[in-house]
Amino acid sequence: MFWRQRNRILVVISLILLLVSPAGSRPRKMQRLATGTWGAPHIRIEVGPSSATIDYDCANGTIDGPLTIDSKGRFTWRGTHNQEHGGPVRMDETSNSHPAIYSGWVKGDTMKLAVKLADTDEVLDTFMLKRGGKGRVFKCK
Repeated sequence: MFWRQRNRILVVISLILLLVSPAGSRPRKMQRLATGTWGAPHIRIEVGPSSATIDYDCANGTIDGPLTIDSKGRFTWRGTHNQEHGGPVRMDETSNSHPAIYSGWVKGDTMKLAVKLADTDEVLDTFMLKRGGKGRVFKCK
């Protein structure tokens, strides 16, 4: 009798654990963003197999790869953001480079991208890009 009651309790506990735990512990399926160009006014991203380069108006950046998105199209990538300026660059000039966090989502051929400086928490801008778009970037003169 004791063994039967013990086995029933173990079965009930196991069923409860099976019902509660899968939703929270299921890993998100990640997929890589396809290589190519994404563009919008004031920004162009060239996605390579393991990283990306970004051109903005008067700035540039990199995204360290691989560039992956979850099953809902969301992402958070890390990289750098370099502020540029007009005129010549002095030989002794230090770069205005900051670690950056690039976050947002991808749905089909549309990407929403927010750019934030990691060291200051300053959100620089948010862009809506199209896959295959050339982007229109104005460089500082």
